[in-house]
Amino acid sequence: MDAAGSQVADECAQYAEQCRSGFIITQGGNLLCSKIIHLISNNQVKSQVSKVLHECEQKLYKSVAFPAIGTGRAGQSPAKVADEMLDAIVEFARQKSVQHLQTIKIVIFQTNMLTDFYESMKKRADSDSATTESWLSMIKSFFWGNKQSSEKKKFMILEKKVDLVTFQICGESQEKVDATESWIKDLILKEQFENTISDEAIESFDETQIAILEDLQRRKQVTIQLLNKLSPPQITISGISRDVCSVSLEVQEMVQQVKSTEEEQFKAELLYNLVEWRYPGSNDGFFAFDKLTNMQLEHAKMAKKVYLNVKIKKKNYQVDLNTLKATDDQGKTINLQRVIKDEGK
Repeated sequence: MDAAGSQVADECAQYAEQCRSGFIITQGGNLLCSKIIHLISNNQVKSQVSKVLHECEQKLYKSVAFPAIGTGRAGQSPAKVADEMLDAIVEFARQKSVQHLQTIKIVIFQTNMLTDFYESMKKRADSDSATTESWLSMIKSFFWGNKQSSEKKKFMILEKKVDLVTFQICGESQEKVDATESWIKDLILKEQFENTISDEAIESFDETQIAILEDLQRRKQVTIQLLNKLSPPQITISGISRDVCSVSLEVQEMVQQVKSTEEEQFKAELLYNLVEWRYPGSNDGFFAFDKLTNMQLEHAKMAKKVYLNVKIKKKNYQVDLNTLKATDDQGKTINLQRVIKDEGK
């Protein structure tokens, strides 16, 4: 209050009797903020934080900074306060109606409380990894988020929206502040892991694979970089170790699927140079099947199968591989052709 100035103290005295919601709002006074929200002391930290957040959203405020509420004269447990504050923030952030409040900061003056808030965030990551953004990743983005963006490397970083949680570290000297920041970074790095997958098939990733990678980023606590200008191309996965491992397995499966598809396409191309299956079109003409369907028909015939289901002009047909007749769902039959391309040579 001393730092805010006498004007703020006068406003508090003026509005104190009008308080109905558990807090009053005054001008920022001498502080570097536009408004100050003064809370009426009680033990319901989660409720207080929730009310403030919703008030900020209603007032169209873009940012808000909290102290570790109740850990001073109220004497509440820092671990309990950390849990309740983070519970309120997570519940608020999950609401789809939130549009205006973009930045929520927690300012901690006592270095011993950092462990309580860190453990609280870690607990959330462990218990709800499928739906909650990694708090550890958010803190890491705060400390290092802008370093890589300045480097003009030839690779694509998949888009991932990360809401930042900010700790403002205050101390008696710059040396102590630096030591605390270093300690936090060490804690973060202990939870981080990175894995790189290199394969020529990555160069063939299209919009389908990119969409899958983006979905993995949203669902898991990882960041994925696609370095497709390298030889061989690489995918780098970084984040919480357990999620890096599971995502790496899924990416490996994607790479294998792409390689299998490419092999099938190559085989289909070779076979198409030898034999071509055709279906009737307009004006008594015939059109060639696509190369994969062409290979399926030929392989089925070579395996002495009797029937094979295919699509012709988006309609389902059952092909009799002995008579080369195809029948649709309504019983209409058409004649197919099987042309050996080296005949007559």
